[in-house]
Amino acid sequence: MKEIYLDYAATTPVANKVFKKMKPFFSNNYANESSMHSLGINGREIVEDARETIKQRLNANNYKLIFTSGGTESNNLAIKGLAYSYKDKKHILTTKIEHDCILNTIKYLKKEGYDIEYINIDNNGFVDLEDLNKKIRKDTLLVSIIHGNNEIGTIQNIKEIGKICKEKGTLLHTDACQSFTKVPINLKEDNIDLITINAHKIYGPKGIGALLIKEGIKLTPLLHGGGHEYNLRSGTLNVPGIVGFAEATKVIKKEDIERMTKLRDKVIDSILKKLPETQLLGPKENRLCNNMSFLFKHIEGESILLHLDMKGIKISTGSACSSHTLESNHVVKAIGVNENNANGMIRITLGKETTDEEINTLIKELPPIIKKLTKMSPFGK
Repeated sequence: MKEIYLDYAATTPVANKVFKKMKPFFSNNYANESSMHSLGINGREIVEDARETIKQRLNANNYKLIFTSGGTESNNLAIKGLAYSYKDKKHILTTKIEHDCILNTIKYLKKEGYDIEYINIDNNGFVDLEDLNKKIRKDTLLVSIIHGNNEIGTIQNIKEIGKICKEKGTLLHTDACQSFTKVPINLKEDNIDLITINAHKIYGPKGIGALLIKEGIKLTPLLHGGGHEYNLRSGTLNVPGIVGFAEATKVIKKEDIERMTKLRDKVIDSILKKLPETQLLGPKENRLCNNMSFLFKHIEGESILLHLDMKGIKISTGSACSSHTLESNHVVKAIGVNENNANGMIRITLGKETTDEEINTLIKELPPIIKKLTKMSPFGK
């Protein structure tokens, strides 16, 4: 049985050219880049070249790029680092469809006395710009809004959000782990003050990410040690990961995005036609090129996942970071889905290697599974 992997939002395989680029830094060019000898200096130059490669992709000339262990650390550093640096401002705005690491960081700060408010969103997950504008106060420290939603694929109008924040004098942070290299991002034009990205969503290695911070913004470090990364993130740098990260920014091409978009739309149109009571979660337009999220009433997403897995098809029921919990998906509930149906979500995400044959297999296998599970359900027809 052929394995069909359709869980690319959870992680991607390391591209061959990325792996080849990283390989020498495990066994040959292995020196600590902080060392003063020639091998260390060479490693430091390689790290700085990688830093500049990533920054250029985002038009980030006047930004510091801090390498981290991934998206979760970058998001924590952005939000807590700001909160600890600007203690005169205690108001933070976000949404209820953020990644768990954002929401849990926000909850932590709420216990520390911060005033947290949630911006209204519509049923497709788009931020209500008028509500955002109304809720920004003089003591608002930060607005943190995910760029491309990892669950339902919604791509926010980050440029308009950035414009509002700039006019109000409030900092804007965005988690762009899912959208980076799939959606154009220009930090200067989009008025983004801090942005989180990582490598393993774009065919790079796990365990490496970055936070980009506009020059002049103060952050308090979460880790204290030798003063690495502008004194903001101490610890020996992951040179192989950094090299792989920079190379991974070159993997996804325009033609890959166009092909994934066509395959995405083919799946959406076919599934909705064959299963008319199915709900597409998130918008049809302004959606990540590789994301499809469906809601099936009266059945569990886990049951669908297991039945597809027996057919060799690998999907998810939402974020891999929270898949070990039995709670209903917080994003699905936030966009107005009845809690009784919220567990019927599945997420299918494509990669640049996904083939037409694999998509045809999915389209063939999924509808009979849904019909069978619906008949088995005591609430089904």
